[in-house]
Amino acid sequence: MDEHSTNFIHAFINEDIASGGQFEGRTVHTRFPPEPNGYLHIGHCYAFNINFATAEKYGGLCNLRMDDTNPAKEDEEFVDAIKEDIHWLGFDWGDRFFYGSDYFDKCYEFAVKLIKDHKAYICSLSPEEMREYRGTLTEPGRNSPGRERSVEDNLELFERMKNREFKEGEYTLRAKIDMASPNMNMRDPVIYRIIHTDHHRQGDRWCIYPMYDYAHPIQDALEGITHSLCSIEFENHRPLYDWVIDNIGFDNIPHQYEFARLNVTYTVMSKRYLREMVETGMVDGWDDPRMPTLRGLKRRGYTPSSLIRFIKTAGYAKTYSIADIGLLEHCIRDELNMTAERRMAVLDPVKLIISNYPDDKIEYFEIANNPGDPGAGIRMLPFTKELYIERSDFEVSPPPKFFRLSPGNEVRLMGAYIVSCEEYKTDESGKVTEVICKADLDTGGINSPDGRKVKGTIHWVSSSHCVDSQIRMYSTLFTVENPLDIPEGKEFRDFLNPDSIKVYKYAKLEQTLAGATVDKRFQFVRNGYYIADSKENNAFNSIVGLRDSWANINKK
Repeated sequence: MDEHSTNFIHAFINEDIASGGQFEGRTVHTRFPPEPNGYLHIGHCYAFNINFATAEKYGGLCNLRMDDTNPAKEDEEFVDAIKEDIHWLGFDWGDRFFYGSDYFDKCYEFAVKLIKDHKAYICSLSPEEMREYRGTLTEPGRNSPGRERSVEDNLELFERMKNREFKEGEYTLRAKIDMASPNMNMRDPVIYRIIHTDHHRQGDRWCIYPMYDYAHPIQDALEGITHSLCSIEFENHRPLYDWVIDNIGFDNIPHQYEFARLNVTYTVMSKRYLREMVETGMVDGWDDPRMPTLRGLKRRGYTPSSLIRFIKTAGYAKTYSIADIGLLEHCIRDELNMTAERRMAVLDPVKLIISNYPDDKIEYFEIANNPGDPGAGIRMLPFTKELYIERSDFEVSPPPKFFRLSPGNEVRLMGAYIVSCEEYKTDESGKVTEVICKADLDTGGINSPDGRKVKGTIHWVSSSHCVDSQIRMYSTLFTVENPLDIPEGKEFRDFLNPDSIKVYKYAKLEQTLAGATVDKRFQFVRNGYYIADSKENNAFNSIVGLRDSWANINKK
């Protein structure tokens, strides 16, 4: 991160560490606390970038902490994936890796302290009753019948909760704050609940688990966090965060600051919706290239640098905003335009036969790997009598201003000869099966010696020197910009894009793409940018097309 860059959070930190500030003389210390119940998505990238990069900017520290206080859907699979994805983005936490469950003993100890201080009590209200007692935004809540239990009774019941003597939901431990507070989060919130599910690390040691709003400030304080940077939905939870800190009594007091979550058009960031799409088969797993998960974006071919650039360009805000997916595409396209080597790939092939070319002849034409970068070198492509061209590059009855191949018309085969169409063949349905051309054999790889102008240039591959491949073209997952802003009676799945993937099963690629690895990206000329699929051999995924609509719009 640029050490000179700034945003509203950095402005707060500058005040905090300045002379007389609340953290004067202290090292800036942040943390990123994902819940290990799914894979990270680009919204998480936005969050951990500001935590890690802010610590880096101020020469501070950043902890990675797994928020594993709810055992229901947490798993080591997700822990490993989160660590791998953060490393892939270029961030590191050194020896500062923790689990929220590391602090279960301390959370319990502090809960007992709150009970003894008359600041927490055992409640027997059901979830439905608790909602009824809670009141509304305009009406105060009512005290739970358990609010006036004695300290002794509360301690006994809390111990019995820990000892598995009660059913799930039978009792909770609640903070005793203010049932008339205008902030609903302060109306005696639950801080412990019973869950009879083994924990992925603690096994069956516990059956009572702290709520995030209670555990989180404790974890921050114990780790020496100065700045607890979190998304905007926690803004109304900040008074509870401060209440926990103040009433337990810590020497090092962290401060919470909030920023707006990252939203991107034509996708969803809710882990609940992403999980539903995975579990119901709407997508092909967490790493489906259409998913906004880091696993999906990596498999799609996005680079760490392009994602970080997108986040920096989108910027950090205090209020809700939604970033254009075109900006994300622009960031990777702009990078690949400079770095990706060019290759010829025919997605929907039709055979082209050069009638005046010897049957057994093979010659090689020199093709630049990247016309904009002489340092990228060249490659030699074999040229033979039978080739494949793109079906869309030939029209029997061409529309106006069609400058590609048609009967009686001529084009240049990229880097090779000028050819003119003599005839074509079709099958019984009228579909073109072969195009027969004559080549001007004096025009190989150079301009026409007679000076004639050829408006069209098309790409090709040799039919006997090519790679069979499957090409997957991806579009947006949804048909509307904001899938969550939908009419009444509809749900997000109603707006899934049925054309979000198109598969070309019989593509023909130049032979240099045989054995392409997943760490190299290519521009398929006249088409877009692609990467070899990481899960299937002889398959390529589209990264992004050539057209940069976002950049064009923003230049106007």
